[in-house]
Amino acid sequence: MTLHPQAQAVLDLLNQAPTPLKDLPPAEARAAYDRFIVPRNFDPAPVGNVEDRQIPGADGDIRVRIYSPEASSDPLPVFLFIHGGGFVIGSIESRDPQCRLICRDTPCIVVSVDYRLAPEHRFPAAPDDCWAALQWVHENAAILGGDPSRIAVGGESAGGNLAAGLTLRARAAGGPALAAQILVYPVTDMFFEQDLPSYAFLDEDYFLTRDQMAWYYDCYAPGVTATDDIMLSPCKAEDLSGLPFAQIVTAEFDPLRDDGKRYGERLADAGVRVEYSCMAGMIHGYWHYGKLIDASGEALRLSIDALQRAFTDGN
Repeated sequence: MTLHPQAQAVLDLLNQAPTPLKDLPPAEARAAYDRFIVPRNFDPAPVGNVEDRQIPGADGDIRVRIYSPEASSDPLPVFLFIHGGGFVIGSIESRDPQCRLICRDTPCIVVSVDYRLAPEHRFPAAPDDCWAALQWVHENAAILGGDPSRIAVGGESAGGNLAAGLTLRARAAGGPALAAQILVYPVTDMFFEQDLPSYAFLDEDYFLTRDQMAWYYDCYAPGVTATDDIMLSPCKAEDLSGLPFAQIVTAEFDPLRDDGKRYGERLADAGVRVEYSCMAGMIHGYWHYGKLIDASGEALRLSIDALQRAFTDGN
């Protein structure tokens, strides 16, 4: 295992932060996080249209950002994207470049969900918002110019957790049928004391640590046992059969590496088609440093390719 020089350069920048995010008030942590990421991410690619809209949720309106490619005479597939950030930080702004590239290059309509964040809004606010967004997308796909029979979900890190949970919830509800789940270094098991090599050997020095993850968890779901609810820990679901095709991308120097890998193995054992890739030399979060880390574009290309196949020929 050798840390890639580009990943090391980002780590060096991260280590210059005067105060760890977990030691800041949540609002300040969110602002600092976006200030760091946005100028280092890809430049925003032009797409046909970008629109912010309020949609109904169980506890009030939810903001979504809808990306549409250039005009198409045929209904387009739809990708529901869920940003990461430990359920506490992150935003649709900091992942805007990725959504634009997915929209343009797939091509598809992308709906990015500005779900409620912890600790102001604790579990299950985030999964409930994402579920409301998925239902809205399915019901309104045709109005958006989309095809309600070709919907996929995906996200990175905490967003991957929420996307994986959506596939279980949709299966239990009898729909919507989903074409794919695109999971980038997802956290699928919130029980962090698990006996996985990546947790044991990558707990320090590579940005994401167990202490930081414990802070996220304490903000998000204090008092909730992670093993008791599959919306917290999709990997704990007893039955993973009948779920959509999964494309999972992890990072070699990420404590979550073996979490994502094990989830892929469990899906495959249940008969789900899985494509798994681990980006060599990379750290957690590399995906949104498009200007600094080449693997960001490489991983995004893998996900776009997977979406294209899922939308055109059922993967």
